[in-house]
Amino acid sequence: MHTTSNTAVASTAKAKWTYKDFTWALSLFGTAVGAGVLFLPIKAGAGGFWPLVILALIAAPMTWFAHKSLARFVLSAKNPEADITDTVEEHFGKAGANIITFAYFFAIYPIVLIYGVGITNTVDSFMVNQMGMESVPRWLLSGGLIVAMTAGVVFGKELMLKATSAMVYPLVFILLALSVYLIPDWNTSMVSVSPDWSAMPAIIWLAIPIIVFSFNHSPIISQFSKEQRRVYGEDAAKKTDMITGGAAMMLMGFVMFFVFSVVLSLSPEQLATAKSQNISVLSYLANVHESPLISLLGPLVAFAAITSSYFGHFLGAHEGLVGLAKSSSDMPVKKIEKISLGFIVVTTWIVAVINPSILGMIETMGAPMIAAILFLMPVFAMYKVPAMAKYKTSAPVQIFTALCGIAAITSVIYGAF
Repeated sequence: MHTTSNTAVASTAKAKWTYKDFTWALSLFGTAVGAGVLFLPIKAGAGGFWPLVILALIAAPMTWFAHKSLARFVLSAKNPEADITDTVEEHFGKAGANIITFAYFFAIYPIVLIYGVGITNTVDSFMVNQMGMESVPRWLLSGGLIVAMTAGVVFGKELMLKATSAMVYPLVFILLALSVYLIPDWNTSMVSVSPDWSAMPAIIWLAIPIIVFSFNHSPIISQFSKEQRRVYGEDAAKKTDMITGGAAMMLMGFVMFFVFSVVLSLSPEQLATAKSQNISVLSYLANVHESPLISLLGPLVAFAAITSSYFGHFLGAHEGLVGLAKSSSDMPVKKIEKISLGFIVVTTWIVAVINPSILGMIETMGAPMIAAILFLMPVFAMYKVPAMAKYKTSAPVQIFTALCGIAAITSVIYGAF
């Protein structure tokens, strides 16, 4: 009897929210807050105010359930040091691991392309609108920016990782300050558009990929889960559930406040213009706002958000491409690394010159692969893998998570036709 009460005390102590948990929740939050958030108001607000309210309500459970399941998936590996790829290999064999590595690369690589376009448009808009300069030829501007950002990754990896983690907090603070600053500009033009209820499901369905993309913090889940397992052992799942829940609530409160603040301060026409100009909502605000503070801060924050996201995703894409090439080629690793680096830089440059729609790329290229790994794979594993039996989430959670994943993937096919 005595031991049971001791165990109960130990597990309640573990279930308490600690400062360390808070810092982990912040890290998950920081991983998700990147450039996607800067394009989220344009897409989420495009369908009007009421669909946005519904999206805000499903964003938190959608984000939490998916990341919670992925963390549990990593915890189900025999080896406490296993990351996502190792866990997939253990549960689904070598072929499964290759498929996931392939999907993971195609989840991250398009995001690098998106940031190549985003950084070029942000700097060009800043030079023309805020500095009053002439546009630099696009091939030259994009090439210079991409080479400079990549050089930062290649020659100063440690420094860049430190800089990007340091950038998260000022970025979050400035976005929050901007959200509050825009409150006096709120108007009813969005709310007064009467909702077309019959089109509502389709509008929400088509906006799910951008929510998946903007709230995604799956790249850090492996490291996070391993650390919780090292500290809490068998009780790690309780911790990962709790911390991923905290991060989802922070994202929901903070990001959605920013989205609502921006959407309420602009008209539907202005959001459509921002979309057609293919710039982030901060660059657009800088161009239309009288305030010198916003016209300077907007592009700087957009620049910081895109650059910091670029570094992390570039490393991930490079690692993924090297992994894919190694499994199908006998070339020396150093040579593979150089060729992969060249391939990513050149293709990012070409796409930045072409200037396709950033939102279109997020929806068609980025989100579906993320949804497959983050929403569908863990739920599939809960049914197929014996080691996942004790990590199963409840049936309604599994159904909701799978439906959101399927919605993110099918909306792309629907949108293409």
